[in-house]
Amino acid sequence: MAAPERPTTTVSTEGQVTLPKAIRRALRWEAGMRLIVENTTEGVLLKPEPIFPETRPEDVYGCLAYDGPPRTLEEMDAAVLEEAARRYRGE
Repeated sequence: MAAPERPTTTVSTEGQVTLPKAIRRALRWEAGMRLIVENTTEGVLLKPEPIFPETRPEDVYGCLAYDGPPRTLEEMDAAVLEEAARRYRGE
């Protein structure tokens, strides 16, 4: 029994490669999407570029305007559920 045929592509004279439509559709990669290209021992790896730059907690700590006593996880969970319910009601 023959192995299923693998999708292939060709490198153009400008160094461009077209990804097969089935692959783009499966990964939901649209035209204009930026990809990170990594050279690995297995070949070339393409990964979507992150939408936001990587941050550390110390980079964003203090950006919220809350000035009061610390909240418990239970209080934060309740507030999130309350806001979700409010938005669901269309308020």
